[in-house]
Amino acid sequence: MGDMGGVVRGLLSRFPDDAQDSMAELLDFARPRPARLLADVRRRLRTSELWLIVLSVGVGAAAGALAVLQVRLAHGLQMLLYRIDFEEHLSATARITPIEAVALPLGGLALGVLSWMILKRRTSPLIDVVEANTLHGGALPLSDSAIVCAQTLISNGVGGSVGLEAAYAQAGGAAASFLGRRLKLRRHDMRILLGAGAGAGIGAAFGAPLTGAFYAFEIVIGSYTPSAIAPVAAACLASILSAQALGGIPYSIQIQAERAPDAAAYMLYAGLGIVCALVGVAIMRLCALVEQGARMLPGPAIIRPMIGGALLGCYALYSPQIMSSGHGALHLDLALGGATLTFLVTIFFLKIAASATALGFGFRGGLFFASLFLGTLLGQIYAKLLMISPLHLQLSSENAALVGMGALAVSIVGGPLTMSFLVLEATRDFGVAAAALAAALIASTVVRERFGYSFSTWRLHLRGETIRSVRDIGWIRTLTAGRMMRQDLRTFSANDTVAEFRRRFPLGSTTRVVLLDDTGRYAGLVLTAAAFADDLSPDAKISTIAINRNATLQPDQDIGAVMRAFEVAEADDLVVVDEEGRVLGLVGEAYVTRRYATELERQQLDLYGEART
Repeated sequence: MGDMGGVVRGLLSRFPDDAQDSMAELLDFARPRPARLLADVRRRLRTSELWLIVLSVGVGAAAGALAVLQVRLAHGLQMLLYRIDFEEHLSATARITPIEAVALPLGGLALGVLSWMILKRRTSPLIDVVEANTLHGGALPLSDSAIVCAQTLISNGVGGSVGLEAAYAQAGGAAASFLGRRLKLRRHDMRILLGAGAGAGIGAAFGAPLTGAFYAFEIVIGSYTPSAIAPVAAACLASILSAQALGGIPYSIQIQAERAPDAAAYMLYAGLGIVCALVGVAIMRLCALVEQGARMLPGPAIIRPMIGGALLGCYALYSPQIMSSGHGALHLDLALGGATLTFLVTIFFLKIAASATALGFGFRGGLFFASLFLGTLLGQIYAKLLMISPLHLQLSSENAALVGMGALAVSIVGGPLTMSFLVLEATRDFGVAAAALAAALIASTVVRERFGYSFSTWRLHLRGETIRSVRDIGWIRTLTAGRMMRQDLRTFSANDTVAEFRRRFPLGSTTRVVLLDDTGRYAGLVLTAAAFADDLSPDAKISTIAINRNATLQPDQDIGAVMRAFEVAEADDLVVVDEEGRVLGLVGEAYVTRRYATELERQQLDLYGEART
């Protein structure tokens, strides 16, 4: 069909221009209606921001529906295994029986079997929304998302100490990426749409549109840009309306602030922010240590989640508050009001141990809500310690719980505005939200200076990725030496004489020549002008004036690595070689610098929506 269309258009070229235009319109009209409609939508999406907003509304509605579905599936599994009512939360139950606790190791075994089946079919790690937007330009495979969501639902559904927030974001992002790829959106628009879908999933879960929107900006997209504000906001609002229409009940955090903080309280909350930063870093490092320890255990990897489940069962028998996300436990502990310091400290460390065990031994999920729950405990502990200290400082436990909730979540998950808006939407109190923002900014600064990672980027770092933020660096990795190199090279034997070189390459014929040894491998680079120096003997070997013999590039090195290689070698040109040292091409520093500047300018235009044509 494509060849026939080309033939017809070739025939059209013989007619006058007016006739060509008329017949071309007839050809377009003759195309199948769905294909014409899809092509028209693609064109409008690439040229109009309004159409991207409309698409974001659809993505938000899908994300809200998927969030409700996942909540009901996970909670339904908990109702089946632990015989709780529909209105109950697992972490708020008074106790569980040893028979019920068996569900945790059995769930771990199911996860181990599922992971083993996945590894048989693939070797690359699963891609989450943060990695998709950072490294892959917003492309999130549906298969990866389905696996991540299934693993998270099982992990949370059997009572593992992990949250569903990763699944909400993954499902919303997958819906966005699927539509974006079908419509062939630009890279920048794909990233915005993926962030909108992920944020919409979080917003629907908490019934908090601002929280969802800033989750998209800070944790998925990595920047606040004029071109992203409207699509992300539209998606988050649509997701909440969709979830409400389907009868979804958001995880509302209903905490009432006691009173607006005064100036002295702000200073104390600043100290709480520092404490939260240190605790957050310790939790992230602990998760990594537990994971390393689990990998060193004897026996097949398939049983590791079962071992972790058995440990979680022991924790749960002591206190069910460590189970699942911790929504019920958070409300229960705040409702108690007069919880003792010993109780708060015990639950605090038990929840940390449970979350690290779950993640380290192979349960799937995140620390989003766990960090909120732990933050409320840490805030209350902080207030009580100040009260019994020699200074006898008075600090509202309710306010400290809210500020600790935001600050610890920022230390682990990131996103100071995300967590501050969560506090605001939970309390409707601007004074406490401002204190939470101040503590969150301090915590974020300390973590960035002393650690440099959020939990998402830390796990990618442990996997070998050099990522410290969620900004788009995928475009840097696609600009490799192999893609930028020139292949029209002039080569010469390193063992031939200068006289032969002069005969083969007279001045003006080329500026540089690549030398090869007897086996055809790279042996250096010769500047043509240098071979015509007056003090150079014609009988000397040309290899005597070769430069950059040991300075080469690999074809898979990205543009950042290429630029660093030029700085180290202090060279204008570098040769690209394969693993055996055979020459593939040549890259010039001037071209690399110009290409990098061009891409940076294009990225800047995308940020402000000025690249849309």
